[in-house]
Amino acid sequence: MLDSLREVRIAAGAGEYHFTMQRGSFRYRGKTRRRSALSRKEIRESGDGFDVILESPKNGEEFIWRVREADGIIRAELIPPAQTAYNRFRISFPADPGLHIYGCGELHSVWDLAGEKVRIFVAEHQNAKRISRKIIRKEVLGITDRKPQPLRKYESYYAQPTFTTSGKWFFHADTKGFSEFDFTVPGVITFSTQEPPVIYIGQADSYAHLSEKLTSLLGRQRAMPDWVYDGAILAVQGGTEVIEKKIKAAREHGAKVCGIWSQDWCGCRRTGFGYQVMWNWEWDRELYQELDRRIPEWKAEGIRFLGYINPFMAIEKDLYRYASDRGYCVRNKQGEDYLVTITTFPAAMIDLTNPEAWEWYKGVIKKNMIGLGLGGWMADFGEYLPTDCVLHSGEDPEFLHNRWPALWAQLNAEAVREAGKEDEVFFFTRAGYTGTPRYSPMMWTGDQHVDWSVDDGMPSVIPATLSLAMSGFGITHSDVGGYTTISRMTRSKELLLRWEEMNIFSPLYRFHEGNQPSRNVQFDGDEELLEHLGRCSRLHTALKPYLKELEQENTRCGTPVMRPLFYHYEEERAYTDSTEYLLGKDVLVAPVLQEGAAGRDVWLPEDRWVQLFTGREYGGGQHYIEAPIGRPPVFIRQESHVLSYINDFLKEVL
Repeated sequence: MLDSLREVRIAAGAGEYHFTMQRGSFRYRGKTRRRSALSRKEIRESGDGFDVILESPKNGEEFIWRVREADGIIRAELIPPAQTAYNRFRISFPADPGLHIYGCGELHSVWDLAGEKVRIFVAEHQNAKRISRKIIRKEVLGITDRKPQPLRKYESYYAQPTFTTSGKWFFHADTKGFSEFDFTVPGVITFSTQEPPVIYIGQADSYAHLSEKLTSLLGRQRAMPDWVYDGAILAVQGGTEVIEKKIKAAREHGAKVCGIWSQDWCGCRRTGFGYQVMWNWEWDRELYQELDRRIPEWKAEGIRFLGYINPFMAIEKDLYRYASDRGYCVRNKQGEDYLVTITTFPAAMIDLTNPEAWEWYKGVIKKNMIGLGLGGWMADFGEYLPTDCVLHSGEDPEFLHNRWPALWAQLNAEAVREAGKEDEVFFFTRAGYTGTPRYSPMMWTGDQHVDWSVDDGMPSVIPATLSLAMSGFGITHSDVGGYTTISRMTRSKELLLRWEEMNIFSPLYRFHEGNQPSRNVQFDGDEELLEHLGRCSRLHTALKPYLKELEQENTRCGTPVMRPLFYHYEEERAYTDSTEYLLGKDVLVAPVLQEGAAGRDVWLPEDRWVQLFTGREYGGGQHYIEAPIGRPPVFIRQESHVLSYINDFLKEVL
């Protein structure tokens, strides 16, 4: 790779972007002026690299492309002339035309990025235009999409200027603002940015070693509390008595329950979108009566209570009024609190660049959440910083927008650490950028639709998880059953059962009621559902020793828990399949991803495999696997020790 960086082609120019935001989704127009290709003047060698001296053909100004290598990682930096007016840079370098490319943060349906253009700008993944198009196609035209929409229609909760290739090398750019990768020209990779970039490239002889190098640069997730592997985290809303009733029903059916997640712990609001959280980060004493007494009682029974928070505040509540009176909110250009509409209501956002606001909001978490006894929470949002706002620090929000979710994760991490609860309490985030892995112990893959669609439903979880893994974030999970209900798109019993089967084989087994709980099937909807919960939660718990081994690998070396097939099996088919994944090295999971299917075709890499629920042995190749509900296509590598962990469970179900 060092030599290929001698052949870079660099262009520089000036321009601007104009962004407009609606409900976290961004439209932008860009204009570039005076961009010209820089010509190579000379190369100056040094002991650990070289400098390429470039000049502008228009005015003779000199740029330096400085390339150095240390500890197996190449660092390349473009140094423009002093006091330059340039703010548009395009760097192209040669690459193998047959490369497969993965990462760029979290992408939900496009797995291999070769042939694509990818924008790096965090945003709300869901938007009204895409959802409306989907509803019209399905409900009016009767078309069910089985192919992903073009990548140009997507935005991502977690965007990061990082990718990994089938050539066992990674690329990471240390940039802040809007940027873009162009992988459409075979044999050439182009990166466009607003800042003179600093680029890191690492190469290795295995993907595990490559992940280790990448995460040494980006940071790694800390270990989660031991209790999170002791069963299911059930989503329950509506009050303490509802929780008691649902715990009792689950346990009567043999379920292992380690947590109750009540996102409405701080109250609720009912909107046209559904049953939503009241963004006032204080215990709702009327809805959750005696919660302060119940939390330690549940904890003594092995069940933690989890809640919810985000960087917004409900403008009709006292918490917001306190923040607003002290100037703690993000402002607009008129000096007023910048109110952002999320779904159907406006809210104010805490200004994370204000040190006083930072400490106050952190104190809210420490007192109102950790102090109450919460064992964890969803740290939602982070993508919505408007590019036309005014910040306490005076920084340009266009260049802080991408980093905002990393700051949000940092605030949550500091609250847990300062409370001395890192071994007991954890949180999980949705949005991210460079820096997030250092602070967030776990991602979840966002607001999937409660359906089977490849773009947004259950099938989208796998590419989202694997693209995060290849971007350096190795511990993720999804909402069991999905979240988003709109129009006639509601969660079926079959979907919930299949999603449960898939999420057994992930680090966290956590449910969600969805935005319209009463219209969606829930885990306790009938006897079959409760029995299924019992079996799935017991198997997930039986896997605890293996899951903890994988977590320790991630914490120590950056090796992701859920991995693409090619991570350990470098066969051509392994580089293109996004419907299967490896849990560690020893478990291959091929979820049933189509409605009404009683089985599916499964491709197995060359090895000896034991089908988990039948004990039948298989070699590599294509196999049709029958998969009635309760027995998903899951295979254990014959030489592994995983079967010893779950023998008691298998004796029960076989």
